[in-house]
Amino acid sequence: MRLQNKVAVVTGAASGMGKAIAILYAKEGAKVVVSDLNLEGANTTVEEIKSQGGEAFAIKTNVASQEDIDTLIDTTVSTFGTVDILVNNAGIMDNFEPAGDIEDDKWERIFAINTTSVMRSTRKVMPIFLAKQKGVIVNIASAGGLNGARAGATYTASKHAVVGFTKNTGFMYAPQGVRCNAIAPGGVETNINSSMTSINEYGIGRTQAGMALSPRFGKPEEIAQVALFLASDESSFVNGTVITADSGWTSY
Repeated sequence: MRLQNKVAVVTGAASGMGKAIAILYAKEGAKVVVSDLNLEGANTTVEEIKSQGGEAFAIKTNVASQEDIDTLIDTTVSTFGTVDILVNNAGIMDNFEPAGDIEDDKWERIFAINTTSVMRSTRKVMPIFLAKQKGVIVNIASAGGLNGARAGATYTASKHAVVGFTKNTGFMYAPQGVRCNAIAPGGVETNINSSMTSINEYGIGRTQAGMALSPRFGKPEEIAQVALFLASDESSFVNGTVITADSGWTSY
């Protein structure tokens, strides 16, 4: 029970990696707040947690909304008393557009969900963490946040920003007992592809050669194990860094 009596908030937890993280955290003793825009899916995650003896509740959250993020954290505190672990998992893909084909509204939406939400939720929990001189943030970045062509230019830029934000936050608050790390997954079997609506033929064509080098797709549960390590005291000396989980894809 590596997270016994901890309170964890997981965004995008109705499916995929977020769901796997929420379920594993609950198994390890955490009280879990299952946050997602898809409330029905979030409730399904909660039901699975409770069926295994865990404690959790679901809350509908649009992470692109400051008001919703405030409500998420405030409700967590009013229900469970505090926040110990924040997992910024919610995210969407672009359509593999190169720079010349980017549309402003899509750029702004992807950054709002993938990047600005990470800043806002971190900003919101920081007073809680600083008050007790302890707290953990796990950001879900991407292999696309470490390299140039795992997606389109917008998604790539948004995840590079998450990596930079993670490193800065981990360093800035290390003396106050706050750790902030990220996971950079490779291709994982989730429904994120459903956020792609009209694939850019040029963009996808340019990335295909590298995509074919991926040894295999990962499972959400494999990413959850990394997230558990980062949330637990076993990673007490790990801060301000990114763990790549991609079966060796980016090592080529």
